[in-house]
Amino acid sequence: MTTRRSRPGRPRHVPDSGTTSPRDQILDAASKLFVSQGFAATSTREIADVVGIRQASLYYHFAGKDEILGELLRRSVRPTTEKVEKILNRVPPLDFETALYLLVLVDVRTLADVPHNVGMLYQLPDVAKCEVYDEFRNEHAELAAHYADLASEVASTTVRSTVSRKQLGDLLIQQVEGVINMRTEEPGRRIPCREAWAIAATCLRICGVPQERIDAASPIAIELLPQFMDEQVAESA
Repeated sequence: MTTRRSRPGRPRHVPDSGTTSPRDQILDAASKLFVSQGFAATSTREIADVVGIRQASLYYHFAGKDEILGELLRRSVRPTTEKVEKILNRVPPLDFETALYLLVLVDVRTLADVPHNVGMLYQLPDVAKCEVYDEFRNEHAELAAHYADLASEVASTTVRSTVSRKQLGDLLIQQVEGVINMRTEEPGRRIPCREAWAIAATCLRICGVPQERIDAASPIAIELLPQFMDEQVAESA
């Protein structure tokens, strides 16, 4: 009687360190593939192959490719929106310049450090057609509204008379999301802290905040930033 030998499992392309969950390994592999070759061109089988698991195992963690995409899109926004209340609680009372400066720094670091520049995914035409995009767009609008709230507190009379509250929030979030384009143009590029500071200062200038108030807000926000980052991100900031 011939003994049937079991088929060996495929080697993992994403190392199983024992600290990274299978779900996170799937997200990491998917983000790399989505960014490099597009969402529509990537299959769940390819994602599973990169991780080194069977396609059926992938479906244990995610219902399908759209659910993976939705989670990746939210990871470019949610880490910032979840910190807004903490930002307002940590800055000096009514110091909205520092709060806005710090919000920009947190958002820049989120976009700068998210793996494989997944922030660029929402700019892809095939992604905009997905149902999960609407969910992401709502979260993105929530973040823009937080920018608008803080901007309206610090904006000069001239700015408030020429730009609507919503337009101002959109202007600021677009300024911050320039980080996505920087990473796209130069893959592997790190965003140094001085560039993050420059983006934050520019956002305050757009609101018409005088330079002396920007200079006062900057050191406070920079000192507070590590409290809002996990250890790995704080080191890169």
